[in-house]
Amino acid sequence: MPKTDYYDDPDAPPPNSLVVAVAVVAVDDQDRVLLIERTDNGKWALPGGAQELGESVREAAVRETREETGIEVEVAGVVGIYSDPRHVIAYDDGEVRQEFSICLRARVIGGSPRSSGESRTVRWVSRAELEQLPIDGRMRRRIDDGVRGAAPHVD
Repeated sequence: MPKTDYYDDPDAPPPNSLVVAVAVVAVDDQDRVLLIERTDNGKWALPGGAQELGESVREAAVRETREETGIEVEVAGVVGIYSDPRHVIAYDDGEVRQEFSICLRARVIGGSPRSSGESRTVRWVSRAELEQLPIDGRMRRRIDDGVRGAAPHVD
C-alpha cells in the first residue's frame, strides 16, 4: 500500500486514524544501522510497523524486525515516542494516520538480512552512508536519536 508522508504541510489531508506503530534501531558490531528500502515509497527506514491486537509493543518490535529483515532482535530500551500531530501519513486506500510511533533500541541475536514484501532491500548502513540515502525527515530523527543513545525523546 503506497504511502505519502506529510509534515507541517497545509495541503496534507486531515488524519482519520491513529495506530500504534513501532520502529526499531538495531546497530551491529561495526556501528552500522539496520535499514530497509521500503517497497511502498522507495525510501529508507528503520524496520517497524503497526502493533497487532494481542501483542505487546516489545512483541511487535521483534515480529516486525524479523518479518521485514530476517534479523532476530531483543528489545534493549526506548529511543522515544513520536506523536507529532503535524506529521500525517496518507495511504492509497484513503487512510490518513496521525503519527504515533514508539521507537525502540534492540540488540541483534541472530538471523541474516533478507528482503520481504515490505522491504525491497535490507542492509547494514554506516553513519556516513546515511547522508546519501533518501530518508524521510521524521524517520531520520528516529535514526539519529537511536544511534546517539540520549535520553528518550517524547513529542
